[in-house]
Amino acid sequence: MTTTTFDDLHKTVRESVRLHSSLFLAQGIIMTLLGIAAISWPLVSSLAVDVYLGWLFLFSGLTSLAMMFFAPRTSGFLWSLISGALALFAGVLLLWHPVQGVATLTLVLVAFFFAEGVFQIVAGFGSRDAFPESWGWMLVSGVIDLVLAAIIVAGWPASAAWALGVVVGVNLISSGLAITVVAITVRRMAGTAERWLG
Repeated sequence: MTTTTFDDLHKTVRESVRLHSSLFLAQGIIMTLLGIAAISWPLVSSLAVDVYLGWLFLFSGLTSLAMMFFAPRTSGFLWSLISGALALFAGVLLLWHPVQGVATLTLVLVAFFFAEGVFQIVAGFGSRDAFPESWGWMLVSGVIDLVLAAIIVAGWPASAAWALGVVVGVNLISSGLAITVVAITVRRMAGTAERWLG
């Protein structure tokens, strides 16, 4: 009974690791391919990001305002109303003036990638013991984000035409490669543990 239970538990854990690492591996590969496409067509990808975020803000604002209409007495009504109106306004502006939106989004994404770069560097150093083979990839990804942010700021405003697509592309590639390497490492560790347990 105990042996059967242990074998069932071992099989469940093994299948869970295999499934999740496969999903992460697929995510990493897809992100890398999307990054290559974004770098290949930076103007198209810049406008695509602008339009995507525009629709996202638009739907978010409309949803928030609709919720306030159906629940006008909820706490924080005024704050939610202002937040929804701002999201709606931002969405309309991004969709109505995509070229100007690209320049604004470039500055916003530079700030975002700067913060993400710092976070990935800290996370990389923090995971040295848990993932000794792959923590360096996270560190490299964070450094790349910081370098890209610095290049875009140094070339502003001329860099606004191509930067958004290139930054998104490089970020997708570096993050995709980091996720792929971690997924492969987890699969290798699971295989080693399985052989060791017999």
